[in-house]
Amino acid sequence: MKLLRLAELPDNETDHFLRDVVPGRYLAMGGLSFQAPGARTHTADGPGGRDYHVHDDAEVFIILQGKAQMELDGVKHPLTTGDVCIVEPGEDHHLISDEQDPCVNLWLHAGGQRHPDQQR
Repeated sequence: MKLLRLAELPDNETDHFLRDVVPGRYLAMGGLSFQAPGARTHTADGPGGRDYHVHDDAEVFIILQGKAQMELDGVKHPLTTGDVCIVEPGEDHHLISDEQDPCVNLWLHAGGQRHPDQQR
């Protein structure tokens, strides 16, 4: 895992704004999530309902509002507004929204191809 603040992202006016911190020329998928208080993502969605969630590529979580914890390979790391959390390939991860100050976050994957909706 890498943890940065929004202000620490390198200035980049080509490709995408995370180009210098995650591999992949294009933002290939992602979304905006409004997490419920105490919600934990990807619970029991691994093979056979196993509580395990990994990717072959990096996934980026940007905390836009509130607080959360990134549970990474069983260890919880605190996150707050403005944090950019980069989950490395193969790391088991779950975002846990704060009970008192639930988070709003972006999640993003970068890759070598544009999102299918942007392809001709």
